[in-house]
Amino acid sequence: MKKVVLKIEHLKKSFEKKEVIKDFDLDVYEGEFLTLLGSSGCGKTTILRAIAGLDSVTEGHIYIEGKEVTDLDPKYREVNTIFQNYALFPLMTVEENIGFGLKMKKVNKQEIKKRVSEMLELVHLQGYEKRKPSELSGGEQQRVSIARGLINNPKVLLLDEPLSALDQKLRKSMQLELKQLQKKLGITFIYVTHSQDEALTMSDRIVLLKDGVIEQVDTPVKIYEHPKSLYTAQFLGDSNLFQGDVIEVEKDYTRVKVEDTTLKILSQGFEVGDSLDIILRPENMKTSLEPSKDNVFQGKITEQIYDGAVTNLMVRVNKKKINVMYLGNDKLYTKGQEIYLTWDIEDAIVLKRDYNEE
Repeated sequence: MKKVVLKIEHLKKSFEKKEVIKDFDLDVYEGEFLTLLGSSGCGKTTILRAIAGLDSVTEGHIYIEGKEVTDLDPKYREVNTIFQNYALFPLMTVEENIGFGLKMKKVNKQEIKKRVSEMLELVHLQGYEKRKPSELSGGEQQRVSIARGLINNPKVLLLDEPLSALDQKLRKSMQLELKQLQKKLGITFIYVTHSQDEALTMSDRIVLLKDGVIEQVDTPVKIYEHPKSLYTAQFLGDSNLFQGDVIEVEKDYTRVKVEDTTLKILSQGFEVGDSLDIILRPENMKTSLEPSKDNVFQGKITEQIYDGAVTNLMVRVNKKKINVMYLGNDKLYTKGQEIYLTWDIEDAIVLKRDYNEE
């Protein structure tokens, strides 16, 4: 059974009578890379700051390895935080920045030097000991910040959108490095981001937040391929949404009336009259010049966008625009061309329609 290193129970947080976090519960496991994901204002950074002790909570309890730390001063919690702006001391050298926490704890100089050297090797900054932050690139400053956060060997490392200031290529590289580093050290990471790509790439589990409430907690694969709500499906990844009503239920298949056509889906306990959301990912859409027997739309290409890795087609079907994605540029279509769209029946994400999400 996995060991719970961090437990949050019934956490609530209000600012000027506005409830930002609403009865939040979460167990975080030892050695886990967990991501708090959501749009701006959803409460993810508020939760991170409550764990760190930087903000008080209105109600609820926070435990680290079974010890309640809800009202404990930040310096007595076995957590460290890496901020978006790195927060390095500009007049200190790299080695002074990394070893600052140990110095505050009165660790002897030889031990500090030894552990700083280990951290520099870990983040590939050997030879940078005497440089100041102003002499480092954004990626190098990020590595210093990470080393400073790790040197005290915290039970939990909190990371608040630490890669947002980096360019795309460096961000991708740092995602991989962070994930490898976390697995090597076995330290629990709690990572805050609004980027679905970062969450899907790096996480063992994702906590998707909406208006201070957990929408879904799951592995990246499950939360992407098996979302439990329309909000989750549309937040993570691109999607084509169709809405319809069940008109016939068979043993293996269910037929759904969508506008002027009928679609076939796998039977999942739906009943005649149920209103459904059917979500089709662009990468699961197939194109053809000939119609298939089931689940087919006929449309006209309005845009064709090639970005080197994939090609995106925008296809107008009646009044709806459908996004289709495929690798490379091996299918040469032209703008205005009529094509047929279909998909494998098991690739459709089907949810009973929640009218509260409209």
